[in-house]
Amino acid sequence: MKKLLFSAVILFFVANICKAQAPERSKSQGVFVEVLGNGLLYSVNYDTRFSQSMNGFGGRAGIGYIAIEGVRLTTVPLLVNYLFGHEKHFFEVGIGATIVAGSAETDNGFGPVGERDRASGAFGTMSIGYRLEPTDGGFLFRAGITPVFDSTVFWPLWPQLSFGYAF
Repeated sequence: MKKLLFSAVILFFVANICKAQAPERSKSQGVFVEVLGNGLLYSVNYDTRFSQSMNGFGGRAGIGYIAIEGVRLTTVPLLVNYLFGHEKHFFEVGIGATIVAGSAETDNGFGPVGERDRASGAFGTMSIGYRLEPTDGGFLFRAGITPVFDSTVFWPLWPQLSFGYAF
């Protein structure tokens, strides 16, 4: 009986030591396609949490490309965001900037002349909305508005819709 009790106590301590050495959950990360939103028309984005908790600060970076009627734009949205919620349902707020580099065909009045005018700039952007992201990874969904602004423009209700995968 003493051997059985001694073995049970040793097993209990060994199990607790092994449990304490289990690796902690890594930071949540995700990849998603955003329609409209911070990349203007569409963008592909990477998002990460800055801590192991889903609640709290994180960041994202993306890239988008638009080519319409001789105008080409590359967009690079960069944002810091904050999540708060429970289980897989979160409210997201964020602020950042989108860098834009573009070019357009030069037209001399008779048509394109084969040269391109180039320009670049940036505008401020925000993100306000709902995020569905399971804490153990899987399907990621985001919906909301992304106010866009600079010194001449303010679009307060620019929509966003995102689908992706969290890991």
